[in-house]
Amino acid sequence: MDMSSTRAQEPGPEIRVRDIELKYPTRHGMVQALAACSLTIPGGGFGCLVGPSGCGKSTLLDLVAGLVPLQSGRIEIDPGPSGTPARLAVVFQRPALFAWKTVLGNITFGLRARKLGRAEALARASHYIDLVGLGGFSGAYPHELSGGMAQRVGIARALALQPDVLLMDEPFAAVDAQTRAVLQQELRRITADARMTVLFVTHDVGEAVYLGDSVFVMSGRPGSVRRHIQPDAAQRDRSSDAFAQLTAEVFDLLAHAPSPDSSKGVLS
Repeated sequence: MDMSSTRAQEPGPEIRVRDIELKYPTRHGMVQALAACSLTIPGGGFGCLVGPSGCGKSTLLDLVAGLVPLQSGRIEIDPGPSGTPARLAVVFQRPALFAWKTVLGNITFGLRARKLGRAEALARASHYIDLVGLGGFSGAYPHELSGGMAQRVGIARALALQPDVLLMDEPFAAVDAQTRAVLQQELRRITADARMTVLFVTHDVGEAVYLGDSVFVMSGRPGSVRRHIQPDAAQRDRSSDAFAQLTAEVFDLLAHAPSPDSSKGVLS
């Protein structure tokens, strides 16, 4: 059963973020989290957002997801391949699985909520369980899974919704290095095959360069996109000198970015 045959015919929608400004109140005054922040991820592209802690990476992803109200600027997401509004799915740092449901139950829950028939939901969930390398674990409960396996369930749950746009907020942050490398490789393969549009937030420069068709390097707070880098195939090869050189360049950009602290961005 090929669950992605229709997806492969054309890429997902383009994402355009234009001149985003965002402020929020604290006990010290208003903090400006984002300022004149703009980026574009072409349809079917994999965009990685990297920057100093507190620069607004996750806030920007939440804005694109519609989880935070837009104050200023524009966010435009083209229609999905069928011409209907684009379908979005979000993967967070922790998968937040239902403890009382199995792997299969966690994934079918969202599908059944979307009115899929039981047989179709089971077939689709099983397909994505296999796709993320969890075949044989569909009957396992979350407490029986390692952290990396649980995160795979979260990714499978999002992929099973067959989104046009996948938004990921440091999904591998709590996973060990070996598992993280495997998950990165699988994610790159799966999203490329499905031709979905991805916005991926990370602190890991190597991860951003390996995964991203586009790497957006953010400034310190108030956050804005300081540099847009489009790595070529050699620069995305982790064993190459080009990869080491590009990651060093990004590290240098981050080292010279303003470091956010409790006072930066506070408006009197």
